[in-house]
Amino acid sequence: MKAVVVDTNVPVVANGATSHATPDCVLRCVDRLEIVVKKEKVLLDDGMHILHEYMNNLSMSGQPGFGDMFMKWVWTNQANPKRCKIIPISPLNEKPYFREFPNDDELDGFDRSDRKFVAVAKSSDLEPPIINASDTDWWHYLEPLQRNGIEIEFICPELMA
Repeated sequence: MKAVVVDTNVPVVANGATSHATPDCVLRCVDRLEIVVKKEKVLLDDGMHILHEYMNNLSMSGQPGFGDMFMKWVWTNQANPKRCKIIPISPLNEKPYFREFPNDDELDGFDRSDRKFVAVAKSSDLEPPIINASDTDWWHYLEPLQRNGIEIEFICPELMA
């Protein structure tokens, strides 16, 4: 089963909660999350940094949007090793904010709130893609991320311009 890291913007866009995402982009996010839920394993961190970000941006009730359904699915399956895997990461009080984040000067300006996703991907040793829909930071830092072994899957590349 393929492992993936899902940036919070994907279920947020799937909920239709991003004004700059086209209806086609919203549908692609819904379709991609359906694949995640049915066929893939979601990677989360042992400090619940990713889960807390999901909870702050999505509804735990699983409604009304598909992104909220994803939130409920992750909450329900977080302890199910067949559907989710918890990856240990080490928070730091200063840059790079996580010990597992690549030590690369070209990543110094990378969004602090997204570093947890990179730390989980690096620490997992599973080489999972980080799935992104609307966050241009992933696009702006693509080259140094790739150089450091991080794969980014862009669902809505038209939003990266």
